[in-house]
Amino acid sequence: IPFVRLDLANRPVEEARRVLDLGARGIKLHPRSQSFTIDDCRLEPIFALSAEYGVPILIHGGRGLPPIADDLERLVSRHEDAQLIIAHAGVADLERLTKHFSERPGVYFDTSVFNFYDLLDLYGRVAPEQIVYASDYPYGQQPGSLYGTLQACAKMDFTPAQIHSVIGGTAQSITNGQPPTLSSPPGIRSFEQPVTLLRLHHYLAMATPMLWNRLPDTIGVMGLAINICQSRRGRNPLIEEVYEYLKCADDLWSLAVETESKAESKEAAFATGFPIRRTVMQLLHMADIEILSQGGDED
Repeated sequence: IPFVRLDLANRPVEEARRVLDLGARGIKLHPRSQSFTIDDCRLEPIFALSAEYGVPILIHGGRGLPPIADDLERLVSRHEDAQLIIAHAGVADLERLTKHFSERPGVYFDTSVFNFYDLLDLYGRVAPEQIVYASDYPYGQQPGSLYGTLQACAKMDFTPAQIHSVIGGTAQSITNGQPPTLSSPPGIRSFEQPVTLLRLHHYLAMATPMLWNRLPDTIGVMGLAINICQSRRGRNPLIEEVYEYLKCADDLWSLAVETESKAESKEAAFATGFPIRRTVMQLLHMADIEILSQGGDED
C-alpha cells in the first residue's frame, strides 16, 4: 500500500495530488531528515489534503526532534478531518502527544521502537485501536518487531479483538476509509522485574550503541551478560533461552569485527560486517524482549 513521500521544498501539494490520484493511500513526512519543524506553514495545505482525500499522514515522531505535541495538536485541530499516524510511538514527546490525542478519532501511533518499555508506556495511554504495528525496516525486522508488539499486548491484557486491531485491523480500516471505533485506554501500569533481569537489560542496552557505531565490544558487556546467564543456567528456562541468544550474538559480533578488519576498504568492511551486525542486533532485541516481557522470580 503506497504512501507518497513529500519534500516541502519541492511543490509538495502538486506531487501529493499526482501520486494520490494514481492510487497512493497515504502521505509521509519526515521533519528530522528533511529539516523542518512542525510549526512550518507549508504543512497546512498537506493536512488539508489529508482531509480532502481521506488518507493518513505518517509523520516521524522518534529521535532527533524537539517536543512536537503542541504544534501537531494545533494542526490537527485546524483540519479536523485529517488523519495522522505518529511513527515510533511518538517517543520524541510521548507523554504530551498521548495527552493531546488519546481517544481522538483519526490519530494513531505506530509501534516501530526498539525499547519495549516505550511500547508499554504507549499502550497504557491510548486506545488499543489507536495502535498500529510497524517494524521500521530495515532498522527493526521480524521476528523481533512483531514479537515485541505482541508481548506488549499480552502484558497489557488486550483482548483478541484488540490484538487483531493492533497487528492489522486498524491499518486495514484506515486504508478502507472506515476509521475504527475506539475503546478506552487500559491505563498506565507498574511491573515488577527481578534485579538479575534488569542487570541483563542494562548490559544489552550498553551493547546496542556500540553495534550501531560499528565498534567492537571493548567494554566487555556481552561477557558480563553471558556470565549472569551461566550462573543461573539449569534453574530458569528464560535464562537458558536468553543465554543461547547472547552466545550466538557474541560469536557473530566477533566475526563481524574480524571480517571488517580483513577488508581492504571501508566500503568492503561495511558490506561484509554490517549484515552480520544487523543479525546481532536482532538477536539482542529478541533477548531483551524476553527479559523485559517475561519477568519471573529471581530464581
